[in-house]
Amino acid sequence: MASASTLRITEIFHSLQGESRTVGIPTVFIRLTGCPLRCQYCDTAYAFEGGELMELDAISAALAEFACDYVTVTGGEPLAQPNCLPLLQRLSDEGYQVSLETSGAMPIEQVDKRVSIVMDLKTPASNESDKNRYENIAHLKAIDQVKFVICDEKDYQWSKAKLDQYDLASRVNEILFSPSFEEIEPAQLAEWILRDKLKIRMQMQLHKQIWGSVAGK
Repeated sequence: MASASTLRITEIFHSLQGESRTVGIPTVFIRLTGCPLRCQYCDTAYAFEGGELMELDAISAALAEFACDYVTVTGGEPLAQPNCLPLLQRLSDEGYQVSLETSGAMPIEQVDKRVSIVMDLKTPASNESDKNRYENIAHLKAIDQVKFVICDEKDYQWSKAKLDQYDLASRVNEILFSPSFEEIEPAQLAEWILRDKLKIRMQMQLHKQIWGSVAGK
């Protein structure tokens, strides 16, 4: 039975950060189980259910084995578990460089301010854009990042419009445009970005370039 200090964990693993501003840096990933969204391009559906109940003390002990400075809490949707918040606080207290990967469908205002939030805005082709919680944007900090996974030109134009609508460049450290894996040619997205002189970072998933679609990488 879950307790006030327990989370359901799908996996804890050591890899290279595949995305965001710390791409390429060795990082420990804590993948929480469960997600209320069903994005059509999801590559972690194995985390929708199952997992193992772990106490915060056990999670801390597992992290210490890796002797790694960077930790990413991901999912699923990690904020779907209320105890994600005390986990983030504890990791920050323990001195880790902590990032949180979230879909943008859950409130972020109570996330520890030391955590770098990597928040998606779901595009129309994800089939989950109606879940975007736009009120989260007001709670973003300079150390945070906003990510758009782009599947086609309609997604690109939609994402570009959101940059202006919410003046995202003035709010966050990084804006990330990522081509949906095997749905759009990266060169095509790059051409659009250069044509329109966007002040964003295009990112490709480094872990998939190295290992392909391998769980736990």
